[in-house]
Amino acid sequence: MADDKGLEHLFHDTLRDIYYAERNILKTLPKLEQAASSDELKAAFRKHLKETEGQVTRLDKVFGLIDRKPMSKKCDAIDGIIKEGDGLIEDYEGTTALDAGLISSAQAVEHYEITRYGTLRRWAKMLGINDGYDLLTETLEQEVATDEALTKLADIEANAKAAEVKKRS
Repeated sequence: MADDKGLEHLFHDTLRDIYYAERNILKTLPKLEQAASSDELKAAFRKHLKETEGQVTRLDKVFGLIDRKPMSKKCDAIDGIIKEGDGLIEDYEGTTALDAGLISSAQAVEHYEITRYGTLRRWAKMLGINDGYDLLTETLEQEVATDEALTKLADIEANAKAAEVKKRS
């Protein structure tokens, strides 16, 4: 029988997962900014890049709170989401639908992060890692705000612009 692993181990393992995700998102956001045609969307990606840098710093602090070195664990989920986004850029580059697609890809990332941070902060609270709970809550709130901002950009401009092009038969 395998060694019994508890919530503390699961917390650390999941922390390593989101650390991997955030570090890869840092590499991806400049590509999204470059691909976007809307100045507002480019600005949103730039803003989130700066926020993500702060999120990685907060994760470093959470690792310190549990006396662990910040280390990544490969995350197939975020790799898949990023790969889909890369494919979308390739398939829709130069089209009116690209910004709508970029927003949808970015929101897939945000929803993944919202799930992870929501879980991690609940576990931090249960484990008595109160400073970690506060740090993870701050990041969760940023991720939710980014998702809402992306929805607003989609609703105001990107989706309508993409919908103007009629399907050709």
